Amino acid sequence: MASPQRAATILPPLLLLLSVCARGGGDLRRVVEVPGEPGSVVWAVQLSDLHLSAFHPERAADFRRHVGDALAMVNPALVLITGDLTDAKSKDLLLSRQEESEWIEYAGVMDDVANRSGLNKEIFYDLRGNHDSYGVPEVGGMFDFYKKHSINARLGRTGAVQSITLQNNGRKHLFVGFDSAMGAGLRSPTNIFGQPTDQLLSDLDAALSQWDNQSSSSPITKIAFGHFPISFSASTTSGRNIRDVFLKHSLSTYLCGHLHTNFGRNLKRHHTSEQHQFSSKQYFQFDVHEVMSTAVSNGNCSARTESVAEFWEWEMGDWRSARSMRILAIDSGHVSYADMDFRFGSRDVIIVPTFPVDSRFMQRSSDPFDFICQETSTTHLGTVRALVFSRYKIESVTVKVYESHYGSFHSVLEQEMERTSGKGARGAMYTFTWNWRDFLDDSPDRYWHQIEAVDMSGEVYLSELRPFSVNGLSAKVSWTWKEFRVMGCQWNQLYYPIMWTTLTFLFSLVLVPRTSLTFFKNQLMLKFLRPKMTRSSGGFSPVNFEFFAAELSKMYIIWSGMLLYLLYLVFFAWFSGYAVMENHNKMYLHYKGWSTKYLANTSKRPYIGFPDVMVIVLPHLLFVVLPAFLVIAAIAAVRVLCLGHDISQMAKKDDDHHKKTWYTNYVGVLHWFRKILILLCLPIVWKHWKVCFPFNFNSYTCNFKLYVAC
Repeated sequence: MASPQRAATILPPLLLLLSVCARGGGDLRRVVEVPGEPGSVVWAVQLSDLHLSAFHPERAADFRRHVGDALAMVNPALVLITGDLTDAKSKDLLLSRQEESEWIEYAGVMDDVANRSGLNKEIFYDLRGNHDSYGVPEVGGMFDFYKKHSINARLGRTGAVQSITLQNNGRKHLFVGFDSAMGAGLRSPTNIFGQPTDQLLSDLDAALSQWDNQSSSSPITKIAFGHFPISFSASTTSGRNIRDVFLKHSLSTYLCGHLHTNFGRNLKRHHTSEQHQFSSKQYFQFDVHEVMSTAVSNGNCSARTESVAEFWEWEMGDWRSARSMRILAIDSGHVSYADMDFRFGSRDVIIVPTFPVDSRFMQRSSDPFDFICQETSTTHLGTVRALVFSRYKIESVTVKVYESHYGSFHSVLEQEMERTSGKGARGAMYTFTWNWRDFLDDSPDRYWHQIEAVDMSGEVYLSELRPFSVNGLSAKVSWTWKEFRVMGCQWNQLYYPIMWTTLTFLFSLVLVPRTSLTFFKNQLMLKFLRPKMTRSSGGFSPVNFEFFAAELSKMYIIWSGMLLYLLYLVFFAWFSGYAVMENHNKMYLHYKGWSTKYLANTSKRPYIGFPDVMVIVLPHLLFVVLPAFLVIAAIAAVRVLCLGHDISQMAKKDDDHHKKTWYTNYVGVLHWFRKILILLCLPIVWKHWKVCFPFNFNSYTCNFKLYVAC
């Protein structure tokens, strides 16, 4: 029998374990001690968008070849795989469905990588992405292979929220992952948004709060990881969103994937709770950084000064095309990362600078407050630090600091660093004690630093050149148009404004001419018989909009078809097709989403897939319906010009020869212009086919709409 003292020692941890296990759903809140040197530093590896495919075996082969050895060299405390584990796409990329052979290959690849790296498979966490849910009618069903072959599933982690806390040198590092992929997984392309539920957000909030009420005063760094960026995450049915949960807890960062490198590598975003003076914040953000104004700028160091609720969002590149792997390091609460590229082979040396951090993407709003108000406790300012992982012996590591001046760099410091972690350490940490006050400056990107490592063969390796700010200031970074389009726009908020604006314009194009003809018929007829003319080069042409209005309205069959089609788009289904699996009934796509009467557990929701359907609705409106209506309006305008010209010729008394020559040239131009308008219908027809094809569309429905539109 155990002694009372031993029972008292064992009981609290046992109660904690029982409490976290009793939450059910596989949401096991693990606590892992990370022993050994370097102290107060932990690091993890992130991989995303593997897209292992039966048609692209090189993706799995490269993963086996490079990742296992890289993980063995880096020795991370965690390995996070943030979605799209398999591709679930046909060879031509037009159809999407789950293939169990791809999942079997994924499971085998991960087993090989774990064995080759020597890491415990329990530190691997893999999440679902949208590709992993393509065509899956229900979670846990016969087509949900993630629940059978993923690492999480095989280790019994069945909950949608998973958390693990790494403890090292008195600090806690909380990692919380969540699965916000669709419960009823639509097929491509209407499955690009994360669809969190109210229950998921409540569980996520609880997981991020697990240490908030602890009596321990040890610092806590909170990091979340998932598949979908904030800009591609929908709100719940009650209007809640993931961003507000993250702001509540002031995460250090949210790690995600999904966008690959197709739109650029600057896919980062800083979120704060501070309100802009414009209400457009809910729709888009123009710059990587939010506009921040804190009490620090006024020199207010009161203990009651509220910190800004904030977090960084870092999207990473994909394995599918870019062969990317990210190493995330947390050094005394400072979070930084370095991305590796395996497209050109394995890496013999990997350098991760941990302090100072990059002033573009890694500074926080609280950093200036820490510098100004807590300078005496900021001992981390005194050293430059970097992790260096290598297959071979490292002979020397050097820090280089440059001063930037009008785009050129001038060296101001070059000193060799000292290894502070001994043998048997988790990794090699190199440090250099510097006089950080020499680099105080109001510019966040005046000084840049780089780490150089030389191995035993004399090979030189360099880290990325990064700006830093000892003052804690953030450098401004702007997106390119492609980057802004996917990170700066909150598409779930923009969908309805874009759609209703386009429909309003189309209705106006149809109804305004008819209304003008109805209420101003006498005036229009008078102007039609005696048109107002204006001199143009070589002759006369009518310029009155009333001519166009009258002529479009008199094309009664076409005008009626345009109006009926717009009404159809508002009140009826746009397309029909196999939205889930081929052996399910066809579903109908409305602008509100897909009808759901054929799917389980969706009886209370008439539509699913909002705002995902925007990838069909908006292209159809903007690139099919709108161009078709404009072409019809242009043809009506050409007809007005021809008719107006004929009337003007009847009224003219000019020389017959001059009239004949001018008339022939004028009609010839209009004839070619009409041909061009007809040719413009071809890309409209092609775009319509592209919109319909992915759903194995109902040919009668689409052909009818194509006839009306084009």
